[in-house]
Amino acid sequence: MGKHAVVTGAASGIGADCCRDLFGRGFTVFGLDRDEQRLQQVAESASGQPGKFIPITCDASDSTSVAQAFESIRGTTGTLDALVCSAGVFRTGALMELAESDYDALFDVNTKGCWLTAKAAYPLLKQAATQDSPTRVVFVASAAALRPKTGGGAYAASKVALTYLTRVLAVELASQSILVNAVAPATVDTPLVHKLMADAATSGYRVSGVSPLGRVAQPSDVTSVIRFLLGDESRYVTGTVIPIDGGSVAAVLSR
Repeated sequence: MGKHAVVTGAASGIGADCCRDLFGRGFTVFGLDRDEQRLQQVAESASGQPGKFIPITCDASDSTSVAQAFESIRGTTGTLDALVCSAGVFRTGALMELAESDYDALFDVNTKGCWLTAKAAYPLLKQAATQDSPTRVVFVASAAALRPKTGGGAYAASKVALTYLTRVLAVELASQSILVNAVAPATVDTPLVHKLMADAATSGYRVSGVSPLGRVAQPSDVTSVIRFLLGDESRYVTGTVIPIDGGSVAAVLSR
C-alpha cells in the first residue's frame, strides 16, 4: 500500500514544492489551500501521475472547513503517514499600530490552523503509526521565531507559539509513535516574499534579504529538510525546530 500525506498551504511556495516532492516520490498527497485556482495548477503538474495529488479547498484556520476536508480524506484513506502544515500569512506593522484583524489573522492561520489540522489528522496518523515506522508531523515555522524584528512582531509571536506547540505535542504523542518537528526558514523565494518586497515602499517593512551564504532560500531548500524529517533517517528525531536560514540567525554581519 502506498503512503499518504496531507499538505496545507499547498497552492504555492513551500507547500506546493513539498507536494511535488511527495507525489514525485510515490505519495498520494491531499493538498489543502484556500486558493482553488492555484491548487489546480499544482494538480496539473501531477498530470503524469494520476491520482497522486488530490486538491481540497480548505481554510486551515476554520474548524468547520478543516473537518470537511478531513471527512473527504477519510473517504479515500483510513491512515496518514505524514502531515505538513505550511499554510501561513504575514502581516506587517508596528505593534502599537497593527489592526486587531491583522493580529487575529496571524494567530488564526499560523498557530491555530496548525493545531486544528494536526488535531483532525491525529486519528489517521495514529492508525498508521508503529514503533518501527512512526508517522510524522512537520510544521513550517519561521526564523522570525528565533530572531524577531520590528515591524513583524506579531508574526514572530505567532511562530514562537507554533514552536512551543511543536515541542509539547512531540512529547504528548511520542508514546504513540508520532514524531512532531518544525522547520524555521528565513527569507524564501516565494510569492509571499515577492509581495512583501513590492509593498516595502509603502509598508516600511524590509525583508531580511540574502543570508551570509549570499542568497535567499529556494523552496527546495526547505523541502529537502522536510524530506529528511519525513524519512527513515529521522526516526529518532522529535520535538526539534530546525533553522533553514543560511546562517542568518547565527550572528549579525557587522558589514
